[in-house]
Amino acid sequence: MDKTVLRLVWLFTVGILLSALLTERSAGSEPVRRYTKGVLIRFEGVVLPPLERYLNRKLDEARKKGADLVIVEIDSPGGMLLPAQNLATRLCETDWARTVAYIPNEALSAAAIMALGCDEIVMGPRARFGDAAPVVIGEDAQFRHAPEKIRSHLVRVVRDLATAKGRPPALTEAMVDMNLVVYRVVNKETGQTTFMSQPEIDSSANPQGWEKQQPVLESRENVFLEVNGQRAVELQLAVAAVGNRDELVTRYALDEPLVVVHRGGVEKTVEILNLPIVTGVLLVVGLIALYVELSTPGIGFAGLTCGLCLTLFFWSRFLGGTAGWLEVILVVAGAVFLAVELFVIPGFGITGVTGLLLILAGLVMASQTHLIPQTPRALSQLGLSVLVVVASGLTSLVAALFLSRYCGSLPILKQLVLKAPSAREDKEAGEKEGPPSETSTRMKVGVGDWGVAESPLRPAGKAIFGDEYADVITDGSFVDAGSQVRIIKITGNHIVVRQIVE
Repeated sequence: MDKTVLRLVWLFTVGILLSALLTERSAGSEPVRRYTKGVLIRFEGVVLPPLERYLNRKLDEARKKGADLVIVEIDSPGGMLLPAQNLATRLCETDWARTVAYIPNEALSAAAIMALGCDEIVMGPRARFGDAAPVVIGEDAQFRHAPEKIRSHLVRVVRDLATAKGRPPALTEAMVDMNLVVYRVVNKETGQTTFMSQPEIDSSANPQGWEKQQPVLESRENVFLEVNGQRAVELQLAVAAVGNRDELVTRYALDEPLVVVHRGGVEKTVEILNLPIVTGVLLVVGLIALYVELSTPGIGFAGLTCGLCLTLFFWSRFLGGTAGWLEVILVVAGAVFLAVELFVIPGFGITGVTGLLLILAGLVMASQTHLIPQTPRALSQLGLSVLVVVASGLTSLVAALFLSRYCGSLPILKQLVLKAPSAREDKEAGEKEGPPSETSTRMKVGVGDWGVAESPLRPAGKAIFGDEYADVITDGSFVDAGSQVRIIKITGNHIVVRQIVE
């Protein structure tokens, strides 16, 4: 009898010690293992391509710094499915550091999928996690559940992530499937406790080897599984619940102070440049600067302004995750087609139209993540992108017409275009022009020489003077190929001509 009492006391004592140990681990106070260098990356807001690019950049930086622990502090209500899947895959495949998803407040929907890619999930006691059902926006602008094809694929994704990281796959599936009921089950041979659905039990190697206990309340029918921090630990989805960031740092016992990374000025600048109104301003200023540059000889301030606007546009799209080199190639090819149409081929035909379409396609594609819209929301985004680009083009056209008509009369702008010389200036130029410059002597042309425009002069092009070809620029007007011109001024390498009207 004494031995039986002693055995019961010993078992009771062991049970208390194990319970205390588990409670201490769940509070996050016991170090799991020591790490040398830890980096905490703040991930806050809706999951969108710009945030995807941001996290990828910060992960690359953490690897270069030699971090062996990466904590992604997630505070997000959800977002787009594709960026979330991409980030989950990136975190799941990270083998150079231990990855931890720290959820102080909430990680729902797409953010929950992203967190499943981490090696460990640590939550605040009242933080929310789960409810990862994919939704789409209907034609009436109301949210609806995504088609079965999308949900089936997502089930496979979350189950694979759970299996790779040692979490119960059935619970992650219940985040996506509101009709799945999950049960607590015990292996009759080993005593292992886990969570499985009835289809999982039936399809296991030994269905009779599992003892099905009570169902998980959060996985009842017509409910997507969503749990708080304490419940996530009980369901083996999270490894610990901590009250704040200090407890989190204590849990991982870092040798060096934790490096905290926030979204900096670059990310905020990218967000501002991606706003439709700012995009429109960049395009309008760039196109007007391009027109002014084409109307003046050489490369000046207008050309630099145009280049700056295009650089800012594509830089913000690259970092924002909506553009790649394809869009840049389309815009450059369109510009080449337009240049050929303006300076080589007379008139305006198929080459010019092709150039405009290529530029339009490149700019629109650089402003969105999809090529062909599949949902009403994507179609709406496409319409907004087209509207911004077309409106910017029309605004630039109106501004170009205004500049061509009134620029010469405005004190500030009249220096931007070539001003046609008066008759008196023509005469003085013909009579008082000094000795020909070295360039004009070498080309055997001089002021007053007559020639023929070999190509359209808009305003620059080629002309022939006797047997001598020369690069020329008009006095401000466009001249068709075959028209007679006369040299009115030579300055350095610039030969200025005027059309002769018979």
